[in-house]
Amino acid sequence: MIVKGFSPATAMSIVVANMVGTGIFTSLGFQLLDIRSPFVITMLWLVGGITALCGALSYAELAGRLPRSGGEYNFLTRTYHPLAGFISGWISVTIGFAAPTALAAMTFAAYLSATVEGLSQSVWAVGLVLCLTLLHSLSRAASGGMQRLMTGLKVGLIIVFCALIGLFAGEPQAISLLPQTGDGTLLFSGAFAVSLIYVNYAYTGWNAATYIAGEIDDPQKNLPRVLIGGTIIVMVLYLLLNYFFLYGAPMGAMVGKIEIGFIVAEYAFGAQEASIMGFVLSLMLISTVSAMTMAGLRVLQVIGEDFHAFRFLAGVRNGVPFRAIWFQSLLSIAFILTGSFESILVFSGFVLGINTLFAVLGVFVLRYRKIGEDSRYRTFGYPLTPLIYLAITLWTLVYILMNRPLEGLVGLGLLGAGTVVYFISRRFLPAEQVSP
Repeated sequence: MIVKGFSPATAMSIVVANMVGTGIFTSLGFQLLDIRSPFVITMLWLVGGITALCGALSYAELAGRLPRSGGEYNFLTRTYHPLAGFISGWISVTIGFAAPTALAAMTFAAYLSATVEGLSQSVWAVGLVLCLTLLHSLSRAASGGMQRLMTGLKVGLIIVFCALIGLFAGEPQAISLLPQTGDGTLLFSGAFAVSLIYVNYAYTGWNAATYIAGEIDDPQKNLPRVLIGGTIIVMVLYLLLNYFFLYGAPMGAMVGKIEIGFIVAEYAFGAQEASIMGFVLSLMLISTVSAMTMAGLRVLQVIGEDFHAFRFLAGVRNGVPFRAIWFQSLLSIAFILTGSFESILVFSGFVLGINTLFAVLGVFVLRYRKIGEDSRYRTFGYPLTPLIYLAITLWTLVYILMNRPLEGLVGLGLLGAGTVVYFISRRFLPAEQVSP
C-alpha cells in the first residue's frame, strides 16, 4: 500500500504555524525593557527575518543533499559524525520541541486567562497539549487537514487584527520608523543583541519542513519552495504586527508583559472588545502548538529507528509515531508545570541556536566532501548567505553567555549530558546496526 505524503501546502502551513506563535505575541514586552525606538525595534525584526531567510536558503540545500525526515539530526549525523547527530537528536528529544510547545501552550493560556477570569493557566495549557496530542494520534490525514485549516485561519486573523488596529484604534501612537539620534548606537549594543535572542526565537520554526522531508511529495522540488516561501510570508506578517503593536498602544504599557496582543487591543478598542480579541488570539496559538506537536514527533521517530536505546520512540500506528507524540507531550507538560516562561525561552533559544549553527555550517562541509552533488538546489547567494546566518547566530549565542550565563551554562550542560548518553547508549546498539 502506497501512503501519500504531505502536500507542499501542508508543509508550508507547518512552517508558518511553527514560526507564528509564542515569540511574536510575547517578546515585544521583553525588547521594550531596553529599547524604546520604533526604528530599532523594526530593525530587530528585519534582521531576524533576514537571518531566518538565510537559514532557510541554506537548509534547502541541506535537505536536497540529504533527503530524509529528521531535520538537524539527519543533517549532523551524515555531515559530521553519529555523535553530532545524536546530540542534535538528544536536543530534540529533551527540549527541541517540548519546550517551544510548552511556551506556545503557556501563551495560549495567558491570553485566554486575560479574557476570562478565574481560569487556571496551567490547567488550560496542559489541556490544550493533551487535546492536540489525541488529535494528531489519529492519522496522518486528520493531522495534515487540521493543520492547513488552522494555519489559514491564523494568517487571516493576523491580517484582520492589523487592519482593525489601523482603522479603528482609539488613541493611535505617534510613531516614526525613521532613525533618531542614538539609534545607531543601539543597533550595535548589547541590548540589541539580547533582544535579538527573543526575535530569533520568534522566527524559530523556519526549518520545520525538514523534519518531515521524507514525507513531502517530491521533496527535491518542493522543499526549497516551502522553506523559502514560508519564511518570507512570516517575515512580512511579523513586520506588520510589530508596526501595529507600536501604533495601537503606548510602549510603557507593554514593557515586560507577555499578552501583548491583548494589551494593544485593550488600548485600541476598549476592555470589552479586547476580551473578544484576546480570545481570538488565544485560538490562533492552537495552530502553533499543533504544528510543534506534528513536526517534533517525526524527529523522535527517526532517532528511535537509528538508536536502539530509544527504540520505544519508533512505534507507528496509522502512519503516526504514536509513542513519540505522547513522549514529547508529557515533556511539554513537565515544562508547563515547572518552568518560568522567560527562562524556558532563553534556555531553549540558546540550545536550538547551537543546533542550527552547526547545521548551516554543514553546507560548506557537504560541498567540500561532494556529498549529494545530484541535488537540484544550491543555496542562493552562497557563500554569503550561510555566512550571514552563522555570524548573526554566533553573535547572539555569545551575548546569551555574557548576559544570561545561567541559561547558557545549563544549555551547555545539556549538550554535555547528551554526549555521555551517546556513549552509554552505544552499549545497547546491536553489533550489526550501521550508523546512519
